[in-house]
Amino acid sequence: MTAQYSRALGLFLWVSCLRWAEGGKLLVIPVDGSHWLSMRGVLKELQVKGHEIVVIAPEVTALIQEATFYNLRRYPVPYRKEDLEVSFQWIKNDPFEKLTVWETFSRTIERMKNNSDLLFTACSHLVYNKELMTHLEDMYFDAVFTNPFLPCGPIVAKYLSLPAVHFVHGMPCNLDLVSMRCPNPSSYIPRSFSGNTDHMTFGQRVKNMALTMAQVFLCDFVYSPYERLASELLDRKVTIVTLMELLSYGSIWLLRSDFVKEYPRPIMPNMIFIGGINCAYTKPLSQEFEGYVNASGEHGIVVFSLGSMVSEIPMAKAMEIADALGTIPQTVLWRYTGKPPSNLAKNTKLVKWLPQNDLLGHPKTRAFITHAGSHGIYEGLCNGVPMVLMPLFGDQMDNAKRMESRGAGVTLNVLEMTSADLSKALKTVINDKSYKENIMRLSALHKDRPISPLDLAVFWVEFVMRNKGAPHLRPAAHDLNWFQYHSLDVIAFLLAIVLTVVFIAVKSYMFCCQKCFGKKGKAKKAPKSKSH
Repeated sequence: MTAQYSRALGLFLWVSCLRWAEGGKLLVIPVDGSHWLSMRGVLKELQVKGHEIVVIAPEVTALIQEATFYNLRRYPVPYRKEDLEVSFQWIKNDPFEKLTVWETFSRTIERMKNNSDLLFTACSHLVYNKELMTHLEDMYFDAVFTNPFLPCGPIVAKYLSLPAVHFVHGMPCNLDLVSMRCPNPSSYIPRSFSGNTDHMTFGQRVKNMALTMAQVFLCDFVYSPYERLASELLDRKVTIVTLMELLSYGSIWLLRSDFVKEYPRPIMPNMIFIGGINCAYTKPLSQEFEGYVNASGEHGIVVFSLGSMVSEIPMAKAMEIADALGTIPQTVLWRYTGKPPSNLAKNTKLVKWLPQNDLLGHPKTRAFITHAGSHGIYEGLCNGVPMVLMPLFGDQMDNAKRMESRGAGVTLNVLEMTSADLSKALKTVINDKSYKENIMRLSALHKDRPISPLDLAVFWVEFVMRNKGAPHLRPAAHDLNWFQYHSLDVIAFLLAIVLTVVFIAVKSYMFCCQKCFGKKGKAKKAPKSKSH
C-alpha cells in the first residue's frame, strides 16, 4: 500500500513538474473596474494549465486585488484611494440628474477629461518606472494579455516587443474595428449612442453618419495623450505613434460579445467572440439566499442590481422604485447599500452583495432588473431570464436596445420613469409569455456552440504564447494608407483614363466635323462673291 502511494505521489509530482515546465509566462495589464471581473476567469484557467501569470496594477485600485492564481505587482501612483472614488462618483449621481442637452454635453466633456487624466497618470507612471520596466524585460514573457480600452497595455507590449492579446467588450468610436481594418458601413451597422437597430430609416442613417464623424473628434480628445506617451517611450522623433498603430499591434482580439446579442456584421480573422464568458462559474446558493428563494413560494423572485459601480441611488428615485417593487407578488432581492427607503415593501430584501449569476440560474427567478451592462446582459441571456433594462451610461443604452429589439426585455428611461412604469414593465416581462420564450430561444442559440467561451479564450491566449503571435491572421490592409485602402488612387487612375479617352473622342469628333462641314460651308459661300 505504501509502495502504491509512493508511486502515485511520484507520478503526481512528475506530471505537476512537467506541466510547469511546459507552462509559459504571461504579462497581464488590465483595466480596473467591471472590465477586470471577467478577465479573472481566464487567468484562473491559465494558471491551472501551468502558466505563470504576473498582473501589473497601480497601488490604488477599485477591484483589482491579490489572488492565489496570479502574482500581483503594484507600482506607485501620485493619487489616493479617495481621489479614485471621487473621480468615479459621477457614475452614482449623474444618471439620476435631469440636465439640458448643453449641460449633459459640457459635463460629459468635463468628466472625460478628469477621468482620462487620472487614468493616463497611472499609465505614465508605469511606463516611466524604469526599474519595473527593466524587470519586465528581464522576465522574458511569452505574451501580453491586456484590455486596450486604455491603451497602456498595447504601449508596454510594443515596447517589450511581445505579441498582445486584447480582451474587451468593445472600443469607443469603433476604434477596435478601425484598427483591425474591418469593414464598418454606417448604412446598417448602428453607431454607439445612436439608439438604432440594424434596420434604419433614412433619418436614422443620417444620424448614424453624423455620429460617425463626431466620434472621431471625441476619441481624439481622450486618446491623443497616449500617442504622445508612446512616441516618447519608443523614441519616435520623426513620425508619431498613432493609436491605430498601437491597437493594430494586437495579434488576437477576444471580444466579449456574439451575434446573439450583436447585430450581424463583417468580421476579421483575428476577431474571436467570447460573449458570455462571465457565466462560466456557478456555485450553489448560500443558506441566506437559499432561504430567500424558498420563502418566495410559487411566485418566485426578481433579481435587481445596477452593477458593480452603482449600489445606491438618490432617495427620491429609490422611493419611486421601492413603491413599484411592492406592487408585484414576487420576492425582490435588491443589491443596495444606501439608506433604506421608508416605503420599502415586505417583499423587497436589501442586500449589500448578491451572487447574481447563481440567482439568475435558479428556476424560481422570474425577472432581472439591470442597468444593461455587458456582464449583466449575458448573465440574463445565459440563464434565460427576461429583463427590465434601466441603462445609466456608456454602452448600456446600446445593450438595452439590442435586447429590447429581440423581444427579451423592456427598456425604461431611469430619469423619466415613474413607479407605474416600472410596475407595468415588471408585470409585462413576468406575465407575458413571449418574453420568456424569446429569451429562452436566445439562450439556446448562445449555448449551441462546439466550445465554451472560456475554453475558447484560454485556447487563443495559449495559441499566441506558443506561436509568438498570429501574423498569418493579419490582413495586408494594415500595410495600406487610407488612400490605397479605399482604392482612391485606382479610381483616380481609371477616371483619368476615361476622361482622357472622352477628351480625345470629343476632340476627334470636333476635328472631323470641322473638316467635313467646314469645307461645304466654304463651297456654298463662294458663288456669292461679286464680280467688278
